[in-house]
Amino acid sequence: MTKYGALCDDYYVNMNLSTEMELSSQRETILNFFEGIQKRYPEMRNFYNRDKNDFILEEDKDGGQYRWCTIEASRICSGQVNPPAIESVLDQHRLIMELAPYMLSVSTLDCEALDLLYGFDFTYRGNHNELLHEALGIAPAMERLADVAGSRVINYEPSITLALDEECRLQCRVSVETRTNAYHIRTGEYPEDQVSVYVSARRYGSLPPETTYVESLDRLNQICEELIDNYVIGQLLQPLARTIALK
Repeated sequence: MTKYGALCDDYYVNMNLSTEMELSSQRETILNFFEGIQKRYPEMRNFYNRDKNDFILEEDKDGGQYRWCTIEASRICSGQVNPPAIESVLDQHRLIMELAPYMLSVSTLDCEALDLLYGFDFTYRGNHNELLHEALGIAPAMERLADVAGSRVINYEPSITLALDEECRLQCRVSVETRTNAYHIRTGEYPEDQVSVYVSARRYGSLPPETTYVESLDRLNQICEELIDNYVIGQLLQPLARTIALK
């Protein structure tokens, strides 16, 4: 188990490459690309088509740990749920970024956006929004709103997005997503569901000359890991885990 896997119930690392031009949906092109991935990861043997132009290759999900990859009309996605090591999933993403330029004709000019996302899920039965209020608190300017007589917190999903360069092409985002809605609160019937913490880094636009997709991916991962290690673990993940454990 990685250092991140010990902090939550499930975690995953996903990559998305969105392209300006539509990707080829030719049978031979799609199959050759997925066969190239399968040579490295032979357990990825479940191949199927969804919504006509979405193609998926993935491992069996039974063990709670699996790899997947999809090709959509103008997006290539890759991910691994509960990877045994960070390098394990990064190697998967790097392979796909190495194959895409020559097997799917994806030029570095064709990049609309390249994303890397770390997701952390906590399973909790109850009001997710009140849980976050208790675990993380609220910005001082809004604290007194939570004390309005007879009120209950029904939506609280803190997030922040930062630009890391002057042109705002390189950005990072930390956010929390809840799954509690007004119906759950009104009836008092809460399903067991996930509270998710997301840490993502994104590069917009075509890549600079002489820069590869793999190099850009590694830079995004450096940003994500620095955010997680220096801020997110201590300020979000550990407080959430402690509060849930006390419920």
